[in-house]
Amino acid sequence: MTELPLIKVTKAEPVGGHRLRLRFSDGSSGERDFADIVAGDRPMLEPLRDPAYFARVFVEFGAPTWPNGYDLAPNALHAEMADAGLLRHPAAV
Repeated sequence: MTELPLIKVTKAEPVGGHRLRLRFSDGSSGERDFADIVAGDRPMLEPLRDPAYFARVFVEFGAPTWPNGYDLAPNALHAEMADAGLLRHPAAV
């Protein structure tokens, strides 16, 4: 059985609206618009619809997190962004 590496978010920076610029522990980085997620019909997402509240994101235990306790799974987020071609990897030296 192959074990996948544990990927963590090392930096989450709001860039307007519901977009975040994310840096991951493997050195990759990219931007993603989370408007599709915050439009969901779950009570925890309601505060995140306000762009000012969404911008209060911080990283806790390697996951993008908001003051109401909502967070995103970093491994799943990394895999989704990689599949969508949204990640850049640092150039090899």
